Amino acid sequence: MKILLANDDGIFAPGLAAIYKQLVKIADVTVVAPDTTRSGAGHSITYRDPLVATKVDINGLFTGYSVQGSPADCVKLACMQLCKDPIDLLVSGINNGANVGINVYYSGTIGAAMEGAFLGIPAVAMSCAVEAPGVPGDFEKAAVHCLDTLKKLMPVEAGSVININIPQLSRGQPKGVRVVPQSSTGFNESYVEKTNDRGQTLFQLTGDHHVVDGTPTDTTSMEEGYITITALTPDMTDHKKTAELRKVEW
Repeated sequence: MKILLANDDGIFAPGLAAIYKQLVKIADVTVVAPDTTRSGAGHSITYRDPLVATKVDINGLFTGYSVQGSPADCVKLACMQLCKDPIDLLVSGINNGANVGINVYYSGTIGAAMEGAFLGIPAVAMSCAVEAPGVPGDFEKAAVHCLDTLKKLMPVEAGSVININIPQLSRGQPKGVRVVPQSSTGFNESYVEKTNDRGQTLFQLTGDHHVVDGTPTDTTSMEEGYITITALTPDMTDHKKTAELRKVEW
């Protein structure tokens, strides 16, 4: 099996190395990832400028392509140019921080997976909850859980995106696995106003905990200590509303 591994934390990220060490147990893995952190890049792509791709060695663990572009750029370039053999599965992650709720729309990790789906490749996004603000999760343990979960998901359907999130492992072993929908709620967020030394007004986005709506979703289940699995789709059409709009006398 041929696996393409990408992420949004950059090719030097510990989460990428951790899942690489697990994936090579079951497949031939090619790494194509951003040259630096691209968190929050969503599904952005580079089209005005050419992409720079350089082969780099990561501590003797693997040699991969470092791309000066977004996570979606990495997947597009890998599939269309860098990978000479057909790709059986795209894995994006392991992200430093959960990708649940509306984070799914902001996430470069999910953006990379969605790009794979656009290209007809089965795709799985993997993320690990941070332990505290500024404290990353335990990627080595998370990678083991991710591989175990991936094995049970196989084979992933072409064009599908499966979103896996690992809870805080400092609390102990996950309580289990829950297949849940994506929450449509966001964070308790606000902007902190500051002034820099040039007298300019700055607005720093801040916030931490997700808004909890009480229903079983990816956010609530992960907070309760479960590994969450959410099936996503690149089709953003509201089919019910579309059917209603067709009844209008335009």
